[in-house]
Amino acid sequence: MLYLRYLDVCLVLATAPFVLVGGMPTLGYAIGAGAWLLTRGGTAFLHAQARRAGEAKVRAGLMVAALLGRVWLVALAIILARYAGGKDDGIMAAALLLAAFTVYLAMSFVTREGPIQGAARTSGRPSTS
Repeated sequence: MLYLRYLDVCLVLATAPFVLVGGMPTLGYAIGAGAWLLTRGGTAFLHAQARRAGEAKVRAGLMVAALLGRVWLVALAIILARYAGGKDDGIMAAALLLAAFTVYLAMSFVTREGPIQGAARTSGRPSTS
């Protein structure tokens, strides 16, 4: 189950050789991959903090921060790739991020693990919700 949870990260990393060998826009790939890995790690960190938070307001604030921060960083990465490299780099970043998000979303349904519910299953404690 652990491999399915991080299949999106594997997709992003496994795409690198094909981008390099195929002569595709590497700057767009690098910016897109960096943004995805950064937001994936940041979101995992904020979700872990939300699971530990005792107060519902703090939990909700951390969840919203994770969601909105991820959206903004991904959008800014696409814009950065477009203007730093060119149109092809922007398209490469957008395509990579779209593919990674699609796999992430599908795997979240398959694993049936939300950000808050994941702690109860992995820690061995019963869920309080």
